[in-house]
Amino acid sequence: MALKKSEDWWTVWLGLILFGVSLLGIITTVPKPNRWVTNPFNSFSADGFISYLLLTIILLILLSISIKSIQNRLSTFIPAFLLFSMLGLVAQVISKQSFVGTYGLEYVLWALIIGLIISNTIGVPDFLIPAIRTELYIKIGLVLLGAEILFSRILNLGIQGLLLAWGVTPLVLFLMYKYGTSVLKLDKTLTVLMSAATSVCGVSAAIAIAAATKAKKEFLTLTISISLLSTVILLVCLPALVRLAGIDYIIGGAWIGGTVDSTGAVVAAGELLGEEAMEVATVIKLIQNVMIALIAFVIAFLWVTKIDRTSNDKPGLIQIWYRFPKFIIGFAFLSILSSFVVLPIMGEMMLTDILKLTGSIRTFLFAIAFLSIGLETDFKTLKTQISGGKPVQLYIVGQSLNLILTLIFAWMLFGSW
Repeated sequence: MALKKSEDWWTVWLGLILFGVSLLGIITTVPKPNRWVTNPFNSFSADGFISYLLLTIILLILLSISIKSIQNRLSTFIPAFLLFSMLGLVAQVISKQSFVGTYGLEYVLWALIIGLIISNTIGVPDFLIPAIRTELYIKIGLVLLGAEILFSRILNLGIQGLLLAWGVTPLVLFLMYKYGTSVLKLDKTLTVLMSAATSVCGVSAAIAIAAATKAKKEFLTLTISISLLSTVILLVCLPALVRLAGIDYIIGGAWIGGTVDSTGAVVAAGELLGEEAMEVATVIKLIQNVMIALIAFVIAFLWVTKIDRTSNDKPGLIQIWYRFPKFIIGFAFLSILSSFVVLPIMGEMMLTDILKLTGSIRTFLFAIAFLSIGLETDFKTLKTQISGGKPVQLYIVGQSLNLILTLIFAWMLFGSW
């Protein structure tokens, strides 16, 4: 009964089901909008739009079953989700506009902006509220992301990638947390959220750590907002800075992979420096993503045994297990399945086709997730959260440290690569 009622476990089941239907060929195509210049309708063919509607229906059925099981009612979820699907598609289409695409302004940013405009102008209509399920959508997407973490790609980069990703990340996380709590006197939960998002992998890490610490929704929204803004800035600035400073493109790719938060943004920024730099950047980001599980477990342990513990508490393993984000189990399982079962049996070409499908499904889910974040964000509340500027100061100091240390490590490890 607990598994049936747990949203955390449903993210695992749904992620595995979606990977399964992609693996078995039940889903064969998930179209993405094409690049367009003046007419947005040129981005989609009629067949492509029908395929998008079919994916919407499949996800609607699966999500409706999960929500019905969790809360025993659907309310207006179905019409709200259909509208979410269309708004998510609008965000994807905007991101494919020629000028917008040149600067790598991803669909998640436009989905967030659409949500922010609605919530801070006309307000969120009541019938949309049942479909605002940020964590559900993102966690399912992160389970699917696990299938892309292939051990063969990690090993191809060698020990340099491991040392860069796993050397800088915990150091920045620790120093940023100490600065935020000891110097700025910020709330410990907000500080660890921002530290994890900055040092590991942005929104993915923030979601995992929010679950491990039972963070307030306002803290998560603030962290995600700052992380997204940073991603846009770094995506545009880092490749230009690499060229301007004459930094070797492989070193630049490693630098981008270790500092830009979003995997999609890492690919876009790395691509500006060439295919080899993009591969280095992407693999380092994937290695960082692996750390989500370990860091979530450590932080869940610390919060249960120290931070949230009262004098009468006797925390045990069961409390840590309750805090541990269950989607990470699905994430790890699909990584192992893809690396050691699907790849050897089906080959790299077929696995690549499967991952294109799951990647497109993940795009759909992330689009409606960031739409949800925008709909949940009130500028007045956000302004209260950043009053005094301390969260922004924490981020600037932490990201600056991250940029400096990652560049030093990249230079030492990839200087003669």
